[in-house]
Amino acid sequence: MIKAFTVGKNIFSSQEHVLIIAEIGTGHNGSLQKAKELVAAAKESGADAVKFQIVYADEILHPDTGFVNLPTGRIPLYERFRELECSIDFYGELAQYAHKLGMLFSASAFGLRSANELRQLHPAFIKIASPELNHFPLLERVASFGLPVILSTGVSRLGDIERAISCLESNGLPADMRALLHCVTAYPAPETDYNTAVLQSLSMLFNSPVGISDHSLDPAAVPIAGLLSGACILEKHICLSRSDAGLDDPVALEPAQFFQMSKTVRELTGKSDEDIFNAAQGYGYSRDFLQRIIGDGEKKLAAAEKDNYGKTNRSLHYIKDLQKGAVLKNSDIAVLRTEKNLTAGESPEYLRYFIGSVLQKDVTGGSGAVFDDIIERKIR
Repeated sequence: MIKAFTVGKNIFSSQEHVLIIAEIGTGHNGSLQKAKELVAAAKESGADAVKFQIVYADEILHPDTGFVNLPTGRIPLYERFRELECSIDFYGELAQYAHKLGMLFSASAFGLRSANELRQLHPAFIKIASPELNHFPLLERVASFGLPVILSTGVSRLGDIERAISCLESNGLPADMRALLHCVTAYPAPETDYNTAVLQSLSMLFNSPVGISDHSLDPAAVPIAGLLSGACILEKHICLSRSDAGLDDPVALEPAQFFQMSKTVRELTGKSDEDIFNAAQGYGYSRDFLQRIIGDGEKKLAAAEKDNYGKTNRSLHYIKDLQKGAVLKNSDIAVLRTEKNLTAGESPEYLRYFIGSVLQKDVTGGSGAVFDDIIERKIR
């Protein structure tokens, strides 16, 4: 039996009531009015919760990251994130508006600043996106808040998930206050890459409530497969129109699509597998198609995300050019996404080995910080 997920007084399970999260992200493009319209659309479309992204560019990328491929095209992502930075008052007003509509409010945090600000808003839960699964300083911070944490596990292996959970637990987060979302870090993600049977593997291995963060284009195929696999949480992007300029709008659901997805999930929740398969036929989803989405349950990198592993994840990067002989300080190194134009550094778990060490060579800003930079090599 897969565990239920508790948020305050709300209990979410695959058999009674699934937590449906409308991911608004940065789709508001800095407009408070548009953000409120998206919250209202999420409410009318059947979502239980809305989720934003509290973005500060310097917490995510180095300025030299360059152009990154996104659903909206190839863009200078650091500069775009700078444009999407909003004040805590912006999100505070959205939290109040969501509560007024009877919805849960949350956001993704990407670093210590955004995490601390999110905490002040008293979110229903804190979301950690897939690339931040190995951002151990961030995990340590959110574990101390005493709030439920939902971890996305795209572009990761079992060992990555195990280390993230160990970090949360060793910093005080009880097992019953976390959930894992299976995800494919590709935009869009092919439905048949999802392998939703992984949910049962994750639930058993980590004694955790589980769900799906779905980036596929079809409104309900992956959610239905998720239900068949025991999901108690379903997250999908929402937009007012796929032709809008939000970073994720081309892979988001418009309100009518989101409503249909929510309606389908509510109708099928609690039914037997056979009843779900039979009902899905009426929605246009064959048993064979759903079985291909369900997959074999082995946690592995999906074909669509393999090339992102080690690039989208976090690693240690130098913030600026530094000369040989410099003693490294906290202000010299950041835990950043590498993306494809920079070289990856060591895992963030090794940050403590770099601070206070002496550089053995010149390094450039943006490059990955690796052990060879600080290990003195002596030739006998």
